[in-house]
Amino acid sequence: MRIKICGITRLEDALVCEKQGVDAIGFIFYNKSKRYIKPDDAGKISEKLSPFINKVGVFVNETLENINLISKTAGLNAVQLQGNESIEFLNHINLPVIKGFRVNDDFDFGILNAFSSCGILLDGHSLHEYGGTGLSFNWEKIPKEFRNRIILAGGVSSENIESIMNEINPAGVDVSSSLEISPGIKNHEEIIKFINKINEYRIKNADTA
Repeated sequence: MRIKICGITRLEDALVCEKQGVDAIGFIFYNKSKRYIKPDDAGKISEKLSPFINKVGVFVNETLENINLISKTAGLNAVQLQGNESIEFLNHINLPVIKGFRVNDDFDFGILNAFSSCGILLDGHSLHEYGGTGLSFNWEKIPKEFRNRIILAGGVSSENIESIMNEINPAGVDVSSSLEISPGIKNHEEIIKFINKINEYRIKNADTA
């Protein structure tokens, strides 16, 4: 299971993620977000990080031109789209794409079949925000055929990560608000605790395999 910590705004937070073996960090380029970062500032952080940690840019209903320009400026490895982007739109992006979906009780999981060529992230639904709310949804509703393909977001924390791995076993998790002191300011102790929980689970299950 891969680990992405999103909403990075400071180099010191990104370096802690890197040291703890996080697979990816996320920069938010949606200027209405409390975790927004300027592309130039994200680029300065990316320059200081190992090439082995992925830098993902999060966009919401942004133009194709701006996505490709910001991706280059910020030194991104992948793009995450959290708006109403179509599958045709995704095909014109220069980097690998993760398509985010906000899930409520009426969500049609069948739509995910059309996005088989990209990564899929499932997040809790909010009427006013496009992510980072800490809102979860009923994960048990995720069809079993999608569970090992998706990145799970929304309400993921140290308290429930073991049950997530046991019951859902997603391809990855995306964490933000549960590891923060305030929006965009990460709690280093919580990051370490979260990663330790995952590593303890891996060791325990390796011993019983």
